[in-house]
Amino acid sequence: MHLFTPNHVSLIAACYPSSSALASSGPEYRPNPQELSKLTYYAANHPGKINKLGGELEKRVKSACQKAQYHANFRARASLLISLSILRALAVESRRDISLLSPALVACMKVTLDSLSSDLEVVARAASVFTAWCTFTDGHVIGVDSNLALDYLAVLRRFASQSTAEVKSVDHELRNRTRLVGLAALTGAVNSEALYWSSHQYKPQVSIIARSLLFHVMNADLPVLEERAEAIKGNATSIYLAEFRSRPVVERRAASIHAHIDGESGPSSSDVLDTSLRALQHMIQHSNGAQLGFLMQATFEALGDLHVWEKLDQCRWLAQKACEWAQYQYRYAVPTRLVEQLLSIQDSPECTPQHKALSAMIPAVFTCPVPLVNLSTSDIISNLITLVLRRVSVGPDDALLPSLVECITSLGAHIYYSDQIQDLASELISRLVTIEMQGVPGRDKDPDNRKRSQAIRCLLAGLLGLMRASDGSEAVPDDKNAPPSSTISAPQNNVPSQGLPSHGSRRIRVSGEIWYETLSLLCDGDYSVRSDYAHTLVSYLRKEIPKRGDTTDEHGVRRPRPLVEGSPTHQASNIGLLLYGDSATRSLHATHAYLFILATSSSLGISFSSSASPAYSANGDIPTIGVTAATPQNEAGPTNGTSFDLQGSPPSRRSPALLSRTRKNSNAQRLLESVPEKVSAVASASLSDYALILHVLSAIHEEVPTRGLLVGLPMLMALHGATEVEDETNDACKRRVKVIQELLARVWLVLGRVWECPELVDLAEKALSTMEMAPTLPSLPEFIPGVLRRAEAEVTFPVNEGDAEVARWCSVNAEEARALLVSSKSVQEATGLDRQGLLRRFSVRWTVDMALNDSEKPNNQRHRMEGGSPLLKLSPALMAIENLSLQSLTRSVRGVGVTDLREALEGRAGASNTALAKPPSVSTLDHSPSLDFRSTRLGLTRSRSRPKKRAVTSSAGEVRDVLNRLGIGKQSGSSLLKASFPTLHKPDHQ
Repeated sequence: MHLFTPNHVSLIAACYPSSSALASSGPEYRPNPQELSKLTYYAANHPGKINKLGGELEKRVKSACQKAQYHANFRARASLLISLSILRALAVESRRDISLLSPALVACMKVTLDSLSSDLEVVARAASVFTAWCTFTDGHVIGVDSNLALDYLAVLRRFASQSTAEVKSVDHELRNRTRLVGLAALTGAVNSEALYWSSHQYKPQVSIIARSLLFHVMNADLPVLEERAEAIKGNATSIYLAEFRSRPVVERRAASIHAHIDGESGPSSSDVLDTSLRALQHMIQHSNGAQLGFLMQATFEALGDLHVWEKLDQCRWLAQKACEWAQYQYRYAVPTRLVEQLLSIQDSPECTPQHKALSAMIPAVFTCPVPLVNLSTSDIISNLITLVLRRVSVGPDDALLPSLVECITSLGAHIYYSDQIQDLASELISRLVTIEMQGVPGRDKDPDNRKRSQAIRCLLAGLLGLMRASDGSEAVPDDKNAPPSSTISAPQNNVPSQGLPSHGSRRIRVSGEIWYETLSLLCDGDYSVRSDYAHTLVSYLRKEIPKRGDTTDEHGVRRPRPLVEGSPTHQASNIGLLLYGDSATRSLHATHAYLFILATSSSLGISFSSSASPAYSANGDIPTIGVTAATPQNEAGPTNGTSFDLQGSPPSRRSPALLSRTRKNSNAQRLLESVPEKVSAVASASLSDYALILHVLSAIHEEVPTRGLLVGLPMLMALHGATEVEDETNDACKRRVKVIQELLARVWLVLGRVWECPELVDLAEKALSTMEMAPTLPSLPEFIPGVLRRAEAEVTFPVNEGDAEVARWCSVNAEEARALLVSSKSVQEATGLDRQGLLRRFSVRWTVDMALNDSEKPNNQRHRMEGGSPLLKLSPALMAIENLSLQSLTRSVRGVGVTDLREALEGRAGASNTALAKPPSVSTLDHSPSLDFRSTRLGLTRSRSRPKKRAVTSSAGEVRDVLNRLGIGKQSGSSLLKASFPTLHKPDHQ
């Protein structure tokens, strides 16, 4: 028997009305204000008693919940509402010591919501108490008290269920009011430090909250989402918690949540959506990088639980808003998590709605104007390439592949450093080379190479789209670059505008050195690969290839820059690059070589051994695929005595890149061996292939006319010579010769228009007019850059065709066409060569092996022109330089460098004494295997080591002479001129 009642119990009991007045204390159900003031004052001044006060209130709440739930006791319900009001008052007034009240308060919330979740007024009162606690807590207590953490998560789940509750009544206002109460409590949690204090506690909380918020967001129409998002953007003040973290804890105010006020209209669906959007925005805004990753993962789980992956428009909108609302330095987490989620489901045998939604969200993020700092574009594109290869291995016709290509394309919309696109293109090209030679990784066999071809086509589409997206270009049809249709006799000559793209100054163009690795795809065994690559190459030529010294006007006519726009030295440097090679010129050499192979070769592509299937081994090594056509037996092996077996496994120390390059060289050698002296009926090229060759050659001569003429005209002469067959009885051979001659006629027509040579135009048109039937070359279908299209159908030679039209065909006289070009004033001005110099250059015998050799390394050390120094062949533009004369040009063209100065200082004159001279030795220490296409490409090239230093002094006159020649000593006109000559041979690294 208690002799007295404890003080804290008395203070709490005094706050309740009398037992008879409890039922009539509604509708407010408030405690006695005077007694409540005494209680809060006692709690504020006696923090040690707060735990006892909370325990007493917890007993009363549990008792009232039990009576109100099972006995429909109105007094118990009134007592519960009053107890909840007392709890809220204690939480507000004891905010400094809220952690002491937290266990009892959260336990009361849990008991109340478990017992009376259908009573909207009770739930609203509990939500008001919960919001007050969320306002003042710092979150530490959740990580310390495991029971409190469990109760807290249970309360969150109850409010989350309340926010998505479906009311049986048809009253929409009641449904919205019920959901709004639950969303109000969740908003309190979103704006509480309890959510963000610990990443360990963040993950389970955000999983519960995100599903409820996304339920309303994903079920709204896209126009409504846009409208309400703009509305909350203009009014960022929360209707529940207006001062989140803007003030210290002791100065914060907790929002009061109620179910309904008399005279107030019920909430609408827009109010519910606004509340969800505002809570989602706050949750994203206040999350750091790791927390944003957890939030994205919770979003993926919620979208799966709600079965809303099919709503692609809402998914794209959500991804864009997540980037926009996230903190600037953490936005990278959104696309990174999207790609990682796509990787986690890459092995699914079918393309699910989740695949489609994620692949639509990724380009939506990359194409939105929101900047994404700290984004690892290299990792992103590497993962996307892995996804492409995996989906191709699942099925070459997988429905996800076009979307993945779009993802790669969209990555070019965000440029953060000048070399970014070139680096990404290098990654794509390196994987292209590997797939070209090794196929698609996977354990399933690919006997018809469909997976390999589809993988190459996907990466080609992504590569082209990446470059186009970086320039701000939309994916528009490139039909203006297509060859002529079958109803016209001359190719179209429409050339894109030469204006700078919108992002032209932000990035470096993809160099020819990088693009060179892809040129062998022109001779791939699959026509769909050849077709896609030819279109990709044309787009590269028109938009990407360096064009220093090459300019065309809007009509595709070659227009050299006037002298007033550039100094003679600058123009001379450009001419030197055009004549003696830069990265673009070397790529053009290889392009013409592969085009010739495609036009004449009897064998295309790579033959894989049927027993080999590309698959990754358990230790992660890349396996090998045997090449059917090995190096011929009569071919000389490596000079160092080392042999490489292309049929079996490579040495364990060889890298995949070196392995691919070795096989690539072996395949190039095999293609060289299949090139005949004359065109034969067994050539592999189809009518569509010749249309592609015309497409590429037209782009070369329209976009890089000077380089294209210097590099390509000898090839055209060689191709013309290959058509001079002696067999007049083979109908198939005559048909092929006719097609090649038509191809050459159309190329001559392009050359005549580009160089403004009306005589050549008339010659080509006259030849084309002799065709009584429709043109043989088919038209190419529409090509959209950066989009994975269906495999293009190949137009082959007809089986039976008459001979009458062949006999009436009159081809262009190549010798006459060449004579017209070398006599053209515009050609002479552009190349810097006179008629005789041009004729000598264009009369050199051209071979595929020579062109491939020229493409491997700069050719400034081996000039194939006659007449001594190549500087004599430069244009008269150099004559504008003061003191430039033929006498100075005929001097030694060898550059003067540091070696000359060192030798002069050490005593060059002593070198005449044979006793002091030591024969140079052969060194191979700093030489890598040569990639020459000849038989000794795998051998080490010889180099002369520097002779042993001699302690012989030189005369002062010799040192002075070297200094003068270097431009360091006393200057003269000739020394100034000589200092500028080496720039004529310097490769273009732009």
